[in-house]
Amino acid sequence: MTKQFDILVVGGGPGGYVAAIRAAQLGFKVACCESNPYADPKGEPRLGGTCLNVGCIPSKALLHTSHLFDEAAHAFAGQGIDIGAPKIDVAKMLARKNGIVDQLTGGIKGLFKKNKVAFLPGHGAFLAKVGEGWKLKVGAEDVEAKHVIVATGSKARHLPGLTVDNKIVCDNVGALDIDAVPKKLAIVGAGVIGLEMGSVWRRLGAEVTILEAAPGFLGMADIDIAREAKKILTKQGLVFQLGVKIGEVKATKKAVSIAYTDQDGKPAQLDAERLIVSIGRIPNIEGLNAGAVGLKLTERGQIAVDAHCRTNLPGIWAIGDVVRGPMLAHKAMEEGVMVAERIAGQAGHVNPEAIPNVIYTTPEIAWVGQTEQQLKDANVAYKVGKVPFLANGRALGIGAPEGFVKVLAEARTDRLLGVHIIGAGASDLVAEATVALEFFAASEDLARICHAHPTLSEVVHEAALACDKRALHF
Repeated sequence: MTKQFDILVVGGGPGGYVAAIRAAQLGFKVACCESNPYADPKGEPRLGGTCLNVGCIPSKALLHTSHLFDEAAHAFAGQGIDIGAPKIDVAKMLARKNGIVDQLTGGIKGLFKKNKVAFLPGHGAFLAKVGEGWKLKVGAEDVEAKHVIVATGSKARHLPGLTVDNKIVCDNVGALDIDAVPKKLAIVGAGVIGLEMGSVWRRLGAEVTILEAAPGFLGMADIDIAREAKKILTKQGLVFQLGVKIGEVKATKKAVSIAYTDQDGKPAQLDAERLIVSIGRIPNIEGLNAGAVGLKLTERGQIAVDAHCRTNLPGIWAIGDVVRGPMLAHKAMEEGVMVAERIAGQAGHVNPEAIPNVIYTTPEIAWVGQTEQQLKDANVAYKVGKVPFLANGRALGIGAPEGFVKVLAEARTDRLLGVHIIGAGASDLVAEATVALEFFAASEDLARICHAHPTLSEVVHEAALACDKRALHF
């Protein structure tokens, strides 16, 4: 017997499960299918997607543990705390990380039950159009739905010809389960995953070298942020080789050797115990059977959608990593809410200009809006306010004086155009800037708001004041 629903969500990651829950809240009969077991001990499909299982959440758990270890080893003594040389129990660290993942992924099942969302274990694939809806195969079952929301996410891009075994050669999955601190760790790719995982294992004692094909560092970030980040991370011990061309990679059961050409065109070789490949991600459309129903794809292999995530086919929507835009869990979630509300006839909305980006290094890096180089390229007249955390009493008190806040505003109207932060608590501080951008605030709006003292948020306040050359504490 064919199961029938108002809405079928294909994929149980952040975008998919949020879309399913919001749709159910709006009164629809909803199902969500998922086939990936990730690390489930029983091999059963797990909700939460890459983010909860092998991405955002477990990586932040490891970052926190490694940060505490680093603080104990290098910062405690300066505050009068003497504990001797700390030791890391990697197995216990991984067990803690896995426990957090289990708790959160299990929690989604509870949310489904609470909101009456049907969970269908199995891979979803299109079969045909049926009346005003669509028929899909989910596992061994046929399922019909008036609307389908594709939220199949993305997977790691691998180097051509190199086998990823997630033991010696790892992608994001294996990088989270390295069972001992390697003496030497090589990373290909200086993006978010490379910097975060490099930071984890560097803090725990590994010698980390990051090879990056791009000639510059963190090209997606504001140039001042990127310059400061490279300086700080290099001082911490990460080694960067930029502008390289990767050649032959040889892996054994115990080590790996990477041949490459450096920025000057000279041949070089990097030997390490482990290699993490973090060269980006590609959309998951394999097995979706998109061609059978005529679902349009872009040249990059993403599902083509409009501003409201509608595809070229009536009743089929797509969200998250499988469509255009940054591959961020929070962007997928907001698109999921928007689509559910659009199906219900409401005015769901996502502003692509106000999606924050965060890199969870120490110090954290976060930004929202446009970078200074983007404004220059667009010939936009702008003004800058820039204030260091070194001028902030709270930052000094917690031993985190590194970094700064940079505010960009339109020169004539003072409209806020971008806020860029490198410093302690940047992942939380950027929320204020995101709200300001969403409401088309001016830099003066941030400058006129009373910020609690002493807090790190005062640096945002001072940077906004600095846009008008009236900073009070710097």
